[in-house]
Order: sequence, then C-alpha cells, then structure tokens
Amino acid sequence: MRVSVCVRGDWLVVPCGDPSKSMRWLGLEALRRYARAHPSEVLSSQPSFVLKRCVDGGLLDVEDSISSVLSDNDFVKLRIHGDTWDRSHDLLPGCIKRIQSNEEDEYISLDGNSLTTADLVSLGKGHYKIKLSSETEECVNKARDVIEKIISENAVVYGVNTGFGKFARSVVAKDQLKELQENLIRSTCAGKKSFLESSLFLSRVGAALIPERTRMLLALRINTLAKGYSGVSLETLQKMLSAFNASCLSWVPEKGTVGASGDLAPLAHLALGLMGEGQMWSPNTGWTDARTVLEGHGLTPISLKPKEGLALINGTQMMSSLGAEAVERAEAIARQADVIAALTLEVLRGTNKAFDNDIHAVRPHAGQILVAQRFRALLHSDIFPSAIAEEKPYDRVQDAYTLRCCPQVHGVANDTIAFVKKILNTELNSSTDNPLVFAERGITISGGNFHGEYPAKALDFLSIGVHELASISERRIERMCNPSLSDLPAFLVKEGGFNSGFMIAHCTAAALVSENKVLCHPASVDSLSTSAATEDHVSMGGWAARKALRVVEHVEQVLAIELLAACQALEFFRPLGTTAPLERVYELLRTVVRPWDKDRVMSSDIEVAHKLLLEEKVWKAVLPYMEQYKDSHRDHISSVD
Repeated sequence: MRVSVCVRGDWLVVPCGDPSKSMRWLGLEALRRYARAHPSEVLSSQPSFVLKRCVDGGLLDVEDSISSVLSDNDFVKLRIHGDTWDRSHDLLPGCIKRIQSNEEDEYISLDGNSLTTADLVSLGKGHYKIKLSSETEECVNKARDVIEKIISENAVVYGVNTGFGKFARSVVAKDQLKELQENLIRSTCAGKKSFLESSLFLSRVGAALIPERTRMLLALRINTLAKGYSGVSLETLQKMLSAFNASCLSWVPEKGTVGASGDLAPLAHLALGLMGEGQMWSPNTGWTDARTVLEGHGLTPISLKPKEGLALINGTQMMSSLGAEAVERAEAIARQADVIAALTLEVLRGTNKAFDNDIHAVRPHAGQILVAQRFRALLHSDIFPSAIAEEKPYDRVQDAYTLRCCPQVHGVANDTIAFVKKILNTELNSSTDNPLVFAERGITISGGNFHGEYPAKALDFLSIGVHELASISERRIERMCNPSLSDLPAFLVKEGGFNSGFMIAHCTAAALVSENKVLCHPASVDSLSTSAATEDHVSMGGWAARKALRVVEHVEQVLAIELLAACQALEFFRPLGTTAPLERVYELLRTVVRPWDKDRVMSSDIEVAHKLLLEEKVWKAVLPYMEQYKDSHRDHISSVD
C-alpha cells in the first residue's frame, strides 16, 4: 500500500508495508523523509502535526489505523504545528463554488478569434478564468445541429460514423457511435504505461506536463472548439470550461506527438481525464484518479457524442501552447538582453557611437532600430550621464563585434520573435481539427488544417533566432573575464589564484551555448510516415516546441550569468557610477546577490538572477528611465518597447 503525503508543498510517496500501523506513524515517516530531502530545515524531534485527506478535506485521527481511513494511492496533506494551510494549494471542495462565484475573479472571454500568446500564458499561470460569449454558444450549437442531422439521415461522414485514418472506409453502426469515440480516445492515449510508472516518477515517453502548461493546453483546446467549426456539443464544451476553472487537469505526457494529424497522443490524454478516466490533478487533491478529482469539485465526466472524440484530439494545441510560452519568454529575455549588454559595454569601457541614429536609419530593419534606441537610452547621454564614461574617456578606434554589433544581432532576434508571434497568434485562433463543420453550408469537409507545419517551422526559427542572444552574451562574458581583453581583473575577482571568481560560471555559459547549437537543428526538416502511410508527412512540431522552450531557458541562464558578471565588474569602478538606469539594474541585483569578494557557491546566485529575468524585473527597473529618455528625444525616438 502506498500513500502520497504533502509536506510544505512537497509530495512524498510513503510505502505502508503494514497498513495496520497508525496514522501517527504515517505522519512521522513522511516527516522523516521530508527532513532527509531538506537537510537545511530544522524539524522538532517530536513535531506536532495534523493530517487531512485531500479528496474530501476531512481531518484524520492520528490514532486510527492507515487501512481504516485510507485506500491504496490515497493523498494526504500534513500540516506541522505553526505552519498554515497554503490556500492556493489546498482548496476544500466545499469552497470551490464560492471561490468560482467570487466577484473579484477575472475572466477572459474565449471566442476562437482573439486569444493572444500573452493571454494564453496568463491563463496557464491561473491569473484568469474563462467564459464563453452568447455569440460563441450560438456558433457551437449551429455546428452541432449539422452533426445531428447527419446522424439522423444516416449519411456517411468521416469521423462521425466511420473509422479513423486507414479505417476511414469502415462504416460504424449508430448504436456503436458513442463507443467509437471513446475507443478513439483510449487507443490514442499512447503516452504512458501506468500511473505509478509515470505520473509519480517519469513516463516511459516523458514526464507529465506541469499544471501551468496543461492549463494552457486545455484553454487553447476550448478556444479552438469555441470557433464553432468542430461540431462538439455546447454541453461538452461547458464541461471542459468548468474543469479549467476548477483547475482539474488531466495527466498529459510531454512526448509522443509527431504533429501530423495534430498532437493526437497528448490531446487524447487531455480528453481521457475529462472523461473521468486515467489520472488528473487539482490543487486540493494532487494526483489521483480522474473521476475522484472531478467529483470532488462537483463536476461530471464528459460523455462523448458522435464526432466529439475526434474533435477533441485533432489539432495543434500542444505545440502551439508550448510555443506561446516559448515566444513570450523569448520576448521578455530579448528586451532584457539589451539592458544587460549595455551594462557590459559600460564596464568594458565601450563607446555609444555605434548606436547613433543615423547609422541604423540607413539599414532600417525594425529590430535593429529598436535595439539601438534602447542602447542610446541606457548609455551615457545628456539625460543620463555616466561618471565612468566621463572619467575614463573611450580610447580605442572601435569596439569588438560583440559590443558594436548588438543592434544587428539582437535586432534580428527581436524581428524573429515578432514573426513567430504573428504565426502563433494566427494558429491560436484557427480551427485545426478534421473534418470541419460549416454550419452556413450545412456540410462537413475533410482537409488538413491539423498539420503542424506552420507552428513547427516558426518554432524552429525561434530557436535559431533567440539562440544568438546567448551566443553573443557568452562572448561578452569572456571579454569581462579575460584580462587580455579588458582592463578588469582576471575572472572578476581579487586575489586571483586563491580565488577562481567567474572562471567556471563562464564555462557554464559556454556549455549552455554549445548545447543550444545542437538543439537549434530544425525538428521540422524531419518526417516519418505514420498511420499506414495515411499520414505520410509529419511536422515534428511537438519536438520543435519543446526544444524551443529549452533553448529559451538556456538563453535566460546565460544572460543571468552575464548580469552577475557585469555587476561584479562594476564593483571595480567604484566610487564612480554608471548611468541612472544601469545603476538601478545594479541595485536590483544587489537586493538578492552580494558582491563577489571571495569564492562561494555560485549556483544559487545564478538561480536568483535567472528568477529576476523570468519575472522581467530588470526590464521593469529601466523602463521608466527609457520612457523619460524617449520623451526628451521625441524627434528621434518612436518607441522603446
């Protein structure tokens, strides 16, 4: 017997060889395992605690035997005396209805036409709930009427009353249509072996998506169906919406899609949980069987009607939702890369002449012009003077490319991000299943909108474009660490030799850049024939999206290292100061990382600097100054963001 126990946000699997043992034993064993995993946290030798069953929120008596109050694979929360229940991770079922009806809840209305990548990321983070407009409901009902008419007239239509893929010519009897759709979902769930072999550990074909990404996937699937071209019933769509608003999230494997007939396997797992089968997660239950999670929130499983199974699994929502996160994070790090590079240029005593407006006006790429504007707003000027620039005037003919060519290199990354964002925003609001239902014409038409080539190609392009931000950043880190390329101490530390300073931090940046070079090989140039050569050209868009996310994460981490290095380099110019916006960046970092006076563990410094970038705090710190600069140079600057 196994029981999953949550202690301070960590889920621990506790094997119960003897279920007749008491709940007190279970709690103490969970605390022992927690303490072993968190040696820095001091726990009392005889801690007082309370146990609560997740599925119904009931408090458990520590004197009861485990077998008398729990079942195999049950979920329990443990609260140590003095701690408080984390409301965001422990909503009691009785509170769900009240919370959902709270007037302070904010909603995004999904209509299948206006969702953006930024909206989708916000939905994934749980910032909003969703609803449908009356116009959307009408469109959904009209499309469903077409499907119902087909069934009543015994017409033969692919996906409604036929088999799928190679079995498209197999007609299915009317009394088997519900089972046909359910069998499609079950047979397409090819992403895992069993719950214990996957969700709690690692899937045979990849880990489960984290809740934020599953939430994005579900929201995007609802948005696609809300366009009214899929033929699902309003009842089914409303059940999906209710599951989203309650954060009842199916177990979805990150691997297993070739992006041909859409993201079949991941979307099938998404649908399986909504049917009350397989595994599901919610904040108040953790991982358990899907029906228990739904019922715990007062929800009922979806009962598939003709065509609905196919409608739920055809589409590009997996690659597109992951791509939305990748492009939003790419946009955030690209902005902050300009700020960090400007600080590096300052400590390397570079010139701001290469960012002159006239240079970029004669090569008027939008991204290049934008980056140059940002550099001018951040570096030495009449608005924001730099004591370093004034005290130590520039004495070289020109700077190295990694400094001088930032507008050109960073610029095309910005243009790439804008291009990819345009592709994805179109994809988010597209009907991508098959066949499509055209209510005005009263017909269904089979086509190929499920093919993932558009997002796959765009996300491969994103990886290549954004990678250069890390590639050029690593070279700037090298210039700061190498005394033959700067006037700074070797590896940015005093007592070099006794201290190694940023020596290995630079190695880490180099390793990440090298890994990115492999990840930037396009996924979409590959294709493997599947489904007995019916799907004989595939996009590999799922892999394109996953590796784009990994590339972006590596870029963030490399730039976090550059930020640390540039602020450390600034220490050697004191008491001289840099410009007001760059000093603000320095002050921001120093709230979480102290100067490097002697060697210490650097991984935690990199982690907190990375977090600053993820939260866009570096950009937010300089934005008021850049707006001030823009206002004072309105004749030359149109925008800084």
